[in-house]
Amino acid sequence: MIIGKVVGYVVSTRKCDNLVGNKFLIVEPIASYKSEGRIVAVDKVGAGIGEMVLVAQGSSARVGCGSPTAPIDAAIVGIVDNEEGLE
Repeated sequence: MIIGKVVGYVVSTRKCDNLVGNKFLIVEPIASYKSEGRIVAVDKVGAGIGEMVLVAQGSSARVGCGSPTAPIDAAIVGIVDNEEGLE
């Protein structure tokens, strides 16, 4: 799981049937994760731009979304309430 900041969103009008109804947000991992760059994550908790979030990746993301057969690689599964000591 990683912590990152929501920096944007993606609009996709054509997608796999089991992705219909999902919101896609762009997340930038905090610097201490030394990640390769921004990721697109399915939002399951109602996060918004500027919020710090918890992101599950891989098979955990699919399970966390309740869609074990969907092509989901990253999912926002929590909104961070306290940012002390993150960066």
